[in-house]
Amino acid sequence: MDLRRGGESDTARIRALLVDCGLPTEDLDDTPVDFLVAGEGGDTFGVVGLQSFGQVGLLRSLAVHADGRGKGAGSALVDALESHARAAGVRQLVLLTQTAEPFFAARGYAPIARAAAPAAVQGSAEFRSICPASATCMSKELQPR
Repeated sequence: MDLRRGGESDTARIRALLVDCGLPTEDLDDTPVDFLVAGEGGDTFGVVGLQSFGQVGLLRSLAVHADGRGKGAGSALVDALESHARAAGVRQLVLLTQTAEPFFAARGYAPIARAAAPAAVQGSAEFRSICPASATCMSKELQPR
């Protein structure tokens, strides 16, 4: 499995994977999201995104194609994103999930009240309108290495 930063040539594959996994794409034309992709032999089967707000980041769009699940791609993507975020000066990651709370809890993310998320993150389209109010909000402090 290769992990790398997504580029313009990956845009269509990233969007297709997000749609296939039931994740939102409607704000991607207007929102700077830094994607990491997982793949093999030119095939992209996993993705995760970071939307940065200074020292806070919104972890979004973790998706692994059904054929690639259960092989550690999701964990590898989150680990790589956390390292990438640390290097960019992010000290806290926040996310919204409807289905993956146990996955993220096993990686040190804790549920928080949506209203307790930093104001910049609350102002994102993901928080304001894209992700339903029923989604679980989670957070993790990133320790510098």
